[in-house]
Amino acid sequence: MKKPIVNYYYTENGEEDAYLFNKGINEKSYEFLGAHKYIEDDKETVRFVVWAPNAKYVNLVGDFNDWDDYNLPMKMIGETGIWIINVFGVEEYDSYKYRIVTKNDEIKYKADPYAFHAELKPKTASKYYDLKGYKWNDKRWLNKKKKTDIYKSPMSIYEVNLASWKKKDNGDYYSYVELADELVNYVKEMGYTHVEIMPITEYPFDGSWGYQTTGYFAPTSRFGTPKDFMYLVDKFHQKNIGVILDWVPVHFCKDDFGLARFDGTGLYESQNTYEAENEQWGTLNFDFRKNEVRNFLISSALYWHDYYHIDGIRVDAVAYMLYLNFTGKDIKNEDGGNENKEAVSFIRELNTIIFKNYPNTLMIAEESTAWPNITMPVELDGLGFNYKWNMGWMNDTLKYIKLDPLFRKDHHDLLTFSLIYAFSENYILPFSHDEVVHMKGSMINKMPGEYSEKFDSLRLLMMYMYGHPGKKLNFMGNEIAQFDEWNEWDSITWGVLDFEKHVRYKKFISELNNFYRKEKALWEEDFDHKGFNWLEVDNNKESVVIFERISDKGEKLICAYNFTPVLRKNYPIGVDKEGTYSVVLNSDMQKYGGNLLRNKAYKTKKEEIHSKKYSIRVDLPPLGAMFIKMKQKNRR
Repeated sequence: MKKPIVNYYYTENGEEDAYLFNKGINEKSYEFLGAHKYIEDDKETVRFVVWAPNAKYVNLVGDFNDWDDYNLPMKMIGETGIWIINVFGVEEYDSYKYRIVTKNDEIKYKADPYAFHAELKPKTASKYYDLKGYKWNDKRWLNKKKKTDIYKSPMSIYEVNLASWKKKDNGDYYSYVELADELVNYVKEMGYTHVEIMPITEYPFDGSWGYQTTGYFAPTSRFGTPKDFMYLVDKFHQKNIGVILDWVPVHFCKDDFGLARFDGTGLYESQNTYEAENEQWGTLNFDFRKNEVRNFLISSALYWHDYYHIDGIRVDAVAYMLYLNFTGKDIKNEDGGNENKEAVSFIRELNTIIFKNYPNTLMIAEESTAWPNITMPVELDGLGFNYKWNMGWMNDTLKYIKLDPLFRKDHHDLLTFSLIYAFSENYILPFSHDEVVHMKGSMINKMPGEYSEKFDSLRLLMMYMYGHPGKKLNFMGNEIAQFDEWNEWDSITWGVLDFEKHVRYKKFISELNNFYRKEKALWEEDFDHKGFNWLEVDNNKESVVIFERISDKGEKLICAYNFTPVLRKNYPIGVDKEGTYSVVLNSDMQKYGGNLLRNKAYKTKKEEIHSKKYSIRVDLPPLGAMFIKMKQKNRR
């Protein structure tokens, strides 16, 4: 046991940082608050700084003073509500908390909201950790990213939960370092361009999947240290894979060691209990009216870019922020409306600051309503995100694909309606974790029909997704067609790869991703009408849709889909030019689990179809999809 340390002092130069934090304009408040190495007059200490404006007293307790309640009293900087102390002899990985005495003389032991590292659950203390010193090897990736137009680039995202992607035989987690081999190589093998990691900001309960956070500046210690997580991101970048983090600025958990009633009052949450309580999740909502709370959250988003080189943030549950009454509460703003004006202001400020510092990052809104201009720049009265999940497309498409094919003809609009609004925002098409949990069933089990037909339908669905305008996102397990619904306590059911159908489906997804990355027509004009043209939109009787995707230079890819188990032989498709057209990707190939050994080539006829001078007649496979491209002109 260490000898208690009482050697400390109070630095006098935190006033400006405290002032900026109170004003809500200390963008990098993580360099001030929290625990930091501090050198003054050649003396090295660790400076601890915490915001607790309504506390009567604050003491620092930890390994370095044998958790003595009294011998490290903190001092408030003026009337800023910010407490400070410099302590000698603190060592890396030392655990600590703040002992807060409230105005009602209640005693709380709180983890540091700005801690960079935390004890492994079920322990709850913060750990002193120096983030500096990691040697990055991703310069080539960062330079490439600066030159990349993210809107005119392929984006196929693999969404992953690190705790349940794969577990060891004894049930232990893979560490960040182990995942840097296992997960990185797998994502590369499967052809994805990005990985999206479900929240790893420190959280106490596995069952929350990370969405109920206690540490907004600490990657969870479940998988290792902060520098271990840097190593994982670094390895992704070395394989040319971008890293997106889920981030939760809506609410936080009520655990007593966390942010809840931090200084004995509603500090990070509203003082109004009715407004603060989030009954749906059993959490507390952030109060966006407070400068310090906005500063805390914006600093968190900036921090992950600064220290971990991440390539984007997916902001969770944006609708819960935008609407005061989204959860059914009767809350109005001062104008009598239900818009949360403070949250709107926060979101615009967040995106403005992030893009000022990182112009090529991804700021993705998970927003489920028709709130306008989500991806419009702030200066044009938008919210300032550059991407939005297309929840409408996801809901309509899954509702359609789950229908017995016999009845799809009566619901054709579920398949086509999304193109009315497809270019109103910059969309990502998501088949996320939310669609394969809570009794919703796995993706393969959403498909009607017998065993083989389920696989046919799933390949068809995926080719429809990849042909449709918008970037792509798929949750782990979807790529192997696991039959089990996602269970956060277990691994993906990798055992299905003992069966041929699943192996062939996995090969299909890998080749679909690789084809997608190479085919510019599928992503260069995702957000403009000129990148899309309907050929067959009204054939509900046969449940066939056909459209063209078009690249910047006018190169066209025909995307043809047959949503019934009936072969559509000699189906006419209009084309612009005379020549020979080849099927460049077919969901019905035997190597993917279908029926065909090889694809056909089709020569044009001078027959006007779909307002085109020429046409080809193709065999549309049952429950199948084809991508078709002109290969050569006829010789005269």
